[in-house]
Amino acid sequence: MSQERSRFVMAPEWLAANLGNGVKIVDASWYLPAQGRDARAEYEAAHIPGAVFFDQDEIVARGATLPHMLPSPEEFAGHAGKLGLSTDDRIVVYDGPGLFSAPRVWWVLRTMGALDVSILDGGMDQWKAAGLPTTSDKTIVTPGTFKPHFDEQAVSTLTDMRGIVERGDVQIVDARSAGRFTGEEPEPRAGMRSGHMPGAFNLPFNALAENGRLKSLAGLREAFAQAGVDLKRPVATSCGSGVTAAVLTLGLQSLTHEDNTLYDGSWSEWGGLADTPVEVGPSGKGGSGA
Repeated sequence: MSQERSRFVMAPEWLAANLGNGVKIVDASWYLPAQGRDARAEYEAAHIPGAVFFDQDEIVARGATLPHMLPSPEEFAGHAGKLGLSTDDRIVVYDGPGLFSAPRVWWVLRTMGALDVSILDGGMDQWKAAGLPTTSDKTIVTPGTFKPHFDEQAVSTLTDMRGIVERGDVQIVDARSAGRFTGEEPEPRAGMRSGHMPGAFNLPFNALAENGRLKSLAGLREAFAQAGVDLKRPVATSCGSGVTAAVLTLGLQSLTHEDNTLYDGSWSEWGGLADTPVEVGPSGKGGSGA
């Protein structure tokens, strides 16, 4: 018997059968330098027919000094409209490996008011492995009208996180690797201190994936439980720059956990400041992220 899956995951077979039927497809691939992949070049070489490329380094807050900060709703609406996206479209987002950067754009779209957003199960790598159609043809875009309805409660700011750390009333769950969380591995960005926010739990984002696919609901519950996270309590997700934190947010919301926020500045902000408290070693609350 198949295990119950997230309501936000779209089967590639369904998408392949519905190409050209009004579904908007977004390539949200983005990679760290160490991964050695060029997201835009891969998109131009081969993408799902009709897909547009969402540049996560460009569709950000104007003038931001931190990476991947949310643009204003008005800025975002302009970008989304140019990509042919409207608030009430049926949108499917994908990335290369399947569960790395696509959840960030899934979260951004939903936070900005998009009503129907899914993530392609297995991503582009598995789409190609299954022999499903790709093209290098340039996608012809008809501009859309994206009417933003920004959900402020989906986002945590630095001020919010300072309060959470001080009070301890919200569980902080960090999606970075165990080595970065404990401080045993250096941060990839220059000037970042190593370690984690006091009291945080560690749940590396890839613990929620199997072969590029989001785990079953039972598998997600087990992963959060093993990290020490109580799904009956509120959660703030964090990572290096706000990208893979959204994998945790996807996992939480797949389990109908609604009292959660994403710390947009994440460790790029917290670890880059001199006055924010930092701990090293495993989480004091038992969430070492094994």
